Parts: sequence; structure tokens; C-alpha cells
Amino acid sequence: MKYWFGDKIRAVRERKSATLREVAQKAGVSESLVSQIERNRVSPAIDTLLAIADALDIDLEYLFSNYKKERSVKIVRSGERALTSRPGVVYGRLAMLEPSPSGGEGIEAYQIEIDPGASTGNDEYGHEGAELGLVVDGQADLVVGTACYRLEPGDSVSFASSFPHRLINISDKTLRVFWVVTPPKGAAPGRTP
Repeated sequence: MKYWFGDKIRAVRERKSATLREVAQKAGVSESLVSQIERNRVSPAIDTLLAIADALDIDLEYLFSNYKKERSVKIVRSGERALTSRPGVVYGRLAMLEPSPSGGEGIEAYQIEIDPGASTGNDEYGHEGAELGLVVDGQADLVVGTACYRLEPGDSVSFASSFPHRLINISDKTLRVFWVVTPPKGAAPGRTP
């Protein structure tokens, strides 16, 4: 994927009333190259981009702001979901945001299908973080610690995942739930809800 800087560089140059020649001389490149970059005919090498940014006193955050915005959207098509299974349970990862450098914990969402009598999680230990879920179809018992909660279609729940927890399909049909976990656990069976 190519990312173009030309429009931003031209807008700043024109706002500062600088000519192509002045920018080129300050940056140590040809006037023709600056013109081609502004018209998005060529993508500059990083050292050239830095030299032009210095010549115009452009903040690099400004130059890359659209790139960050474009990269922040991730789409997982329905036929491209990462699937993980274990006996009686299929996890389909809907989306995941990695933990951010600014301190965000990250989050991941699953569509989970649980066969009659099957369950997720375990009774022995929990894990760091929090979970929330929505029952789409079927009936379930959610056991968190020593408490048991009956869940019906449309019911939603949230809890600290540090407690041992299991989601058990108590109906005679497939239980379908939408589940969100933070921080992300990956698709490792037994580590999700």
C-alpha cells in the first residue's frame, strides 16, 4: 500500500508562501523532485521526506496522521474468521485490538457455539481481565466462582475473569453467544470464556 504526502506538503508550502525552489534548496533536493512528491508522482525516501519536513518545519505526526487513521480499522470478513475448536465448542474470533503503547489493554470478541452439554472455561482457575457476553440463542448456566447464573436469549453479563468461570450449554440445541474478553487471550482453547 502506497501512502502519499504530496497534498499535505503542498498545502503547508503554499500556506508559508514558499516556492518549490526554496524548499528544494533547504532540503538539498531538486525542485523537480519536490514537485513530483507534491503531485504524488513519486513516494519519497525517508531521508528525503525528513529533509522536506525540516525545510517546511512540518511535524511528522501531521504527515502520518491519515496513515494512522487508515490503519486503525480492521475488518474480518465472515468467511475469514480465525476458528479454534475443542470438543463441543467452536470459537470464531470476530475482531481483536492489540494492547496499545499508550496503555490500552486491548480487547477481542468471539462468536462462540457450544454443543448441548459442552462448556467453556474451567472450575479451577481464572485469568487476568474482564469479560462480557450476550446470549444470542440457547440457554446457559454461567458459573463464576461458586455462584451459578441462568442465562436466556438476549441476556447479557459482565464479570472479572480472575475468578474461575465456565459457560455451560444446558439446552438441547447449540448455544450461540457473542463474547468479549480483555485483555486479549488469543484463540487458545480453555483460556477464553
